[in-house]
Amino acid sequence: MAANLVMTGILEKMTGKDKDYRYMATSDLLNELNKDSFKPDSDLEIKLSNIIIQQLDDVAGDVSGLAVKCLALLVKKVSEARIVEMANKLCDKLLNAKNQHRDIASIAVKTIVAEIATQSLAQSILVVVTPQLIKGITGPGMSTEIKCECLDILCDILHKFGNIMVADHELLLGALLSQLNSNQASVRKKTVSCIASLASSLSDDLLAKATVEVVQNLRSKGTKSEMTRTNIQMIGALSRAVGYRFGPHLGDTVPVLINYCTSASENDEELREYSLQALESFLLRCPRDISSYCDEILHLSLEYLNYDPNFTDNMEEDSNEESHEEEEDDESANEYTDDEDVSWKVRRAAAKCLAALIVSRPELLSKLYEEACPKLIDRFKEREENVKMDVFNTFIELLRQTGNVTKGQNDMNELSPRWLLKQEVPKIVRSITRQLREKSIKTKVGAFSVLKELVIVLPDCLADLIGSLIPGIEKALSDKSSTSNLKIEALIFTRLVLASHSPPVFHPHIEALSGPVLSAVGERYYKVTAEALRVCGVVVRVVRPDTEGFGFDFKPYVQPIYNAIMSRLTNQDQDQEVKECAISCMGLVVATFGDSLSAELPACLPVLVDRMGNEITRLTAVKAFAVISASPLQIDLSCVLEHVIAELTGFLRKANRALRQATLGTLNSLIVAYGDNIGPSAYEVIIVELSALISDSDLHMTALALELCCTLMADRRPSPNVGLAVRNKVLPQALILIKSSLLQGQALLALQNFFAALVNSANTSFDALLDSLLSSAKPSPQSGGVAKQALYSIAQCVAVLCLAAGDQKCLSTVEMLTEILKDDSSTNSAKQHLALLCLGEIGRRKDLSSHAHIENIVIESFQSPFEEIKSAASYALGNIAVGNLSKYLPFILDQIDNQQKKQYLLLHSLKEVIVRQSVDKAEFQDSSVEKILKLLFNHCESEEEGVRNVVAECLGKVALIEPAKLVPALKVRTTSSAAFTRATVVIAVKYSIVERPEKIDEIIYPEISSFLMLIKDHDRHVRRAAVLALSTFAHNKPNLIKGLLSELLPLLYDQTIVKQELIRIVDLGPFKHIVDDGLELRKAAFECVDTLLDSCLDQVNPSSFIVPYLKSGLDDHYDVKMPCHLILSKLADKCPSAVLAG
Repeated sequence: MAANLVMTGILEKMTGKDKDYRYMATSDLLNELNKDSFKPDSDLEIKLSNIIIQQLDDVAGDVSGLAVKCLALLVKKVSEARIVEMANKLCDKLLNAKNQHRDIASIAVKTIVAEIATQSLAQSILVVVTPQLIKGITGPGMSTEIKCECLDILCDILHKFGNIMVADHELLLGALLSQLNSNQASVRKKTVSCIASLASSLSDDLLAKATVEVVQNLRSKGTKSEMTRTNIQMIGALSRAVGYRFGPHLGDTVPVLINYCTSASENDEELREYSLQALESFLLRCPRDISSYCDEILHLSLEYLNYDPNFTDNMEEDSNEESHEEEEDDESANEYTDDEDVSWKVRRAAAKCLAALIVSRPELLSKLYEEACPKLIDRFKEREENVKMDVFNTFIELLRQTGNVTKGQNDMNELSPRWLLKQEVPKIVRSITRQLREKSIKTKVGAFSVLKELVIVLPDCLADLIGSLIPGIEKALSDKSSTSNLKIEALIFTRLVLASHSPPVFHPHIEALSGPVLSAVGERYYKVTAEALRVCGVVVRVVRPDTEGFGFDFKPYVQPIYNAIMSRLTNQDQDQEVKECAISCMGLVVATFGDSLSAELPACLPVLVDRMGNEITRLTAVKAFAVISASPLQIDLSCVLEHVIAELTGFLRKANRALRQATLGTLNSLIVAYGDNIGPSAYEVIIVELSALISDSDLHMTALALELCCTLMADRRPSPNVGLAVRNKVLPQALILIKSSLLQGQALLALQNFFAALVNSANTSFDALLDSLLSSAKPSPQSGGVAKQALYSIAQCVAVLCLAAGDQKCLSTVEMLTEILKDDSSTNSAKQHLALLCLGEIGRRKDLSSHAHIENIVIESFQSPFEEIKSAASYALGNIAVGNLSKYLPFILDQIDNQQKKQYLLLHSLKEVIVRQSVDKAEFQDSSVEKILKLLFNHCESEEEGVRNVVAECLGKVALIEPAKLVPALKVRTTSSAAFTRATVVIAVKYSIVERPEKIDEIIYPEISSFLMLIKDHDRHVRRAAVLALSTFAHNKPNLIKGLLSELLPLLYDQTIVKQELIRIVDLGPFKHIVDDGLELRKAAFECVDTLLDSCLDQVNPSSFIVPYLKSGLDDHYDVKMPCHLILSKLADKCPSAVLAG
């Protein structure tokens, strides 16, 4: 009741004559409507809706403004019928009221549309509002103002609810298309926006109708030029709204637009601008369908990039004469200006169109370098600043695309994008140097952006040209008119170029550069200061790249650099970024110039220690001490060493993972460099702390902790407590870790080194350690068993332990292990398994030929009923052979010839030998090679796939050792009549292609097509082998196959198609089972495409692959769908427009 009385009072005041009372009452109503508890009954709804509609016409503007706010809240509080009624009244007012009331009615309708929350309410309102809006747009006698208001509201409605207005689409489209010929420019402009909003929800048929009508308008002769411009804008707006759906209409629209561009009168710049904007939209949104027009659009964009009919530049751009440069400076100050000259809009549109072509067509990159790059460089002289920025941005896109497409590639073969770019570098620098002399700050910022991107893509390209850029850098940093933005860009470029070139390149210019950079360190704006400090860090490395200094006198620069950084290091009131940069830079200065700063170190080092105590800066300070301790100058840290060690030890308990990692690395460096000055008691505390970090949950941290532990144990000072601490704290953790199935890589290597170091430390028993390791392999009742990977880890640690303990211990251990093998009781299988692995690991590292008949003892285990023991015996025999090839390799080869039943296991032994030799870059004797090859080629046609795979891997690894012999032998067999032989030799090639450079690369390069063209072989096994080989080439050595991809890609895509002839039905009696023999081939083909997208994107046209190949793959078997989804995700990131178009 009280609430109703309050509301009655508010409503009475709202109708009063005093505008202040009305304002206050409307404000009170707004507050009431804001309350969640406010729920009006039907009578109050009517009163509220009527009075707010009335208030909208209030003569006081502030009252009507509040009424609009009330309306927005009221829509959420009243019934659907009341909202519809209000919308109807407002539309009537919009069409029939006086001018001053029409504007507020338009705002009110837009407010209602914005507040509609449910689809049912939207449909009810649209039934009332849509006819009235159409009437307002097309009705006779409607003023321009009414049409514009109605079009604005309709645009909002279509944007929000176009998809639920399907029944009205045709009516709306007809009404809107008729307005494209309006005599009022404002009506035409709003109509274009309205149709674009409608287009996104139109059916394909209605979209085609709209396009056809607009194209017909463009084709009809005698159309007014302003109408033509509107229709061209309409085409561009349609393509932007519907994206790839506009693709089918490009055949009708592109020729018309190109024709208008080339035939427009000299004064019709807007026509050309709109045409180029539409073409830009096509390139970005319809990449597949626009492909056939790309050449025409490229030439058109380049033509209009230079379009400047009112200005003639007769200067020789390539001239290096000083007089010409001075003339340019004069001309830039007195440029031609004309308020009526809008030709710059055409040039800007052409630059953006060219940028769209660059972004959407990575496969045209080489062509773009040949045709577009020189013209873009030439246009750096553009007189209109906004256009110049777009030219810079377009060139930056060209550089970025080059970086994206050639990422990870070092090929500089002729006609590759990187090679073509390198040829243009002198011209780029010459042109940019001129821009750096311009007065415009914006121009100079753009010029540095270009240089920055250039250095990122071609890191060492400015070695011979840097001298011409130094004055521009100096001026940007020293000129009083320079902005912070310009200084930051100049500093970033300076840092990148210093870091990416050899130090001697800059030695002649250090004097000129150091002054401005050190001045920038003192700047007030923190971002400039931070970037200047980063540059200082690189300058330090340049002036003294090593203790020799390249013969460059660095001493004059030491004190100025130190003073500038010290002033920032000691200043407390500054941004965190500046603090961190100052700490990092001072670490570099001390590490590099410490021998020249002996007087300053007692003041400087305590400040760095103090920064370790601050939670915000401690990580950076820890890293700074790592740099200092690794310095070859052996900096005197005696004044702070004890404090630093104590602080670092405490950090090992912190939760911050990055801090713990940095701390372990820094402690390691400090103990290596200053161990003699650190007390054993500190070692014991460190050991206790680091033991808690040894776990398979963080193998990187574990590796660092074990490396530090080895460093501590390497100290030769007598300290039994250190060894005791390691045995009590670290060893138990190491023995737990060794059982982990996750243990691998650096952590496993660190664990091996730990056991080797531990056996040599004081009072540590070899026998006890060996017993602990062997006991680790015993399965515990809780875990059930020991993982296979854990057994390999234990075996490697046993081998390293034996070798570190000396020959006598090694001898006794081997004898003990062979005794285990001789006991063939079934209860002894787990011990035999580990014994074989241990013998293999020891034999790989040490010649075991002194142990008589060890090879026969091992080969006896081939008879074991357990597969894991047979596999371990094969592994052991191969590794023992590595220790003494001359004795054991002939034995293995003879056994392969004579023991048919053991052939598979013996081939695995041979594989171990060959793989190890290829890794160690060791060569076989010629006679051995001939025997190995003869044996392997004899088994190429084996019926067993496992045998063929082992043979292929062996051949591939032998090819790494003896490429001159193997490549011709493999090539000859590509024409073999046996499909298994062809498949085996292609897989062999796959195994021979590794990431690191090898002798085989240049030998196999001319012959690659012989192997990869087997992708069109009639046998599916051979085709799959070729696809796998192609995938390996694409991943490891993409440069070797780029020239073949134009021929290979269609063949590869063909392997992704489901082939009915490879699908067979197996009758299993009660049911039938479908077997797809082509499944593995299709999966391999899609995985190969995925790899090619990473390494050879510039050679792949995504649009031609997506439809139909990727599309069909997404509907294929689950195993094929998985790589297809990965490809789709990758394409969406790298080529989004191609994905949308597909």
